[in-house]
Amino acid sequence: MNKIRRLYDKAGLFITRLYVEEKGASGIEYALIAAMVAVIIAVFVDPVNAQIRSVLNDILEALGGTAQT
Repeated sequence: MNKIRRLYDKAGLFITRLYVEEKGASGIEYALIAAMVAVIIAVFVDPVNAQIRSVLNDILEALGGTAQT
């Protein structure tokens, strides 16, 4: 739990620095582009899509839900 808190704090500090510094604007743009590419790969590449669906279904079942097909 302590590791998660430190990671959360570091992520918050990183985002704050990107927001405050003007140089961070290009970093945010690159992060958005990388996120869009990751979404495209996850949606359109079948093996990756199947693995992601499997992981999310496992989480859903662990929370008491019903797996999606």
